[in-house]
Amino acid sequence: MASFLDFEKPIAELQSRIDELRETASEGTVDIGAEVGRLQAKSDKLLRDTYSRLTPWQKAQVARHGERPHFKNYVAGLFEDFMLLAGDRAFGDDQAILGGFATFRGRRILVIGHERGDDTASRLKHNFGMGKPEGYRKAIRLMQLADRFGLPVVTLVDTNGAFPGIQAEERGQAEAIARSTEACLALGVPMVAAVVGEGGSGGAIALAAGNIVMMFEHAIYAVITPEGCASILWRTADKAPEAAEAMKITAQDLKGLGVIDTIVPEPLGGAQRDPATAIAALGDAIEAALIKLDGKTPAELRRSRREKFLAMGRL
Repeated sequence: MASFLDFEKPIAELQSRIDELRETASEGTVDIGAEVGRLQAKSDKLLRDTYSRLTPWQKAQVARHGERPHFKNYVAGLFEDFMLLAGDRAFGDDQAILGGFATFRGRRILVIGHERGDDTASRLKHNFGMGKPEGYRKAIRLMQLADRFGLPVVTLVDTNGAFPGIQAEERGQAEAIARSTEACLALGVPMVAAVVGEGGSGGAIALAAGNIVMMFEHAIYAVITPEGCASILWRTADKAPEAAEAMKITAQDLKGLGVIDTIVPEPLGGAQRDPATAIAALGDAIEAALIKLDGKTPAELRRSRREKFLAMGRL
């Protein structure tokens, strides 16, 4: 059964009524097909109208929806022969950041991404997608490995930020994030980054400093969560909707500002309503990006990344 967000309550009520009518019809001989069709058309129109005018705060809720596809779903739907690689060769293996070799539509690549988990046990295992220093150091190791073998790097970003715990600080969280960002910029192979859900703070940019950066239509990308920003500015997280509006966190805003290059369309109602279609759309966008980068020399790839990120914020 679909899980509805707060702003989707009118849609949820209509869908509940439709389900009740269908259950009634299955128990008797009354033909209510016409009424079900009318209500379904009304529900579909309401869904289209709602998603055509989402506020930034509502997009944040969609981006965080627990039923959106996760890293493991993208791996299963897009990549073949995935070989998981573990460990940073210094401390341990962080389950929030996963990666390995794979085949993507006929070409060998290296894919890295955040895994948030989809139930209580897996969310705890993957620390809700919040990477620790060993996760970013693992990402560095894998990116350097891809560079050595001449393999394109694809990253899937979905985190509200790096893990803020004291043990992460003790193990050099800031340094690990900075070096991971540096490793992205130093790659001599094509790098395509996709923000598939929530792209939060340095925990996101550490895997997203690519030649081409794309976002799902209802994903968000920001230096801090709207709640965190509101807590700093207004001393209350209740102002998160206002913060989200001011921060320009949506794909549409960021495309206009030149922070991202491509917006990947989602199925009506968000990727959580039709994961297979969303995954296929992302695959098409990644393939187009890799084709665009084919034939570029290591020097050209490094220079284009440098120019891309230095141009941000310039008037």
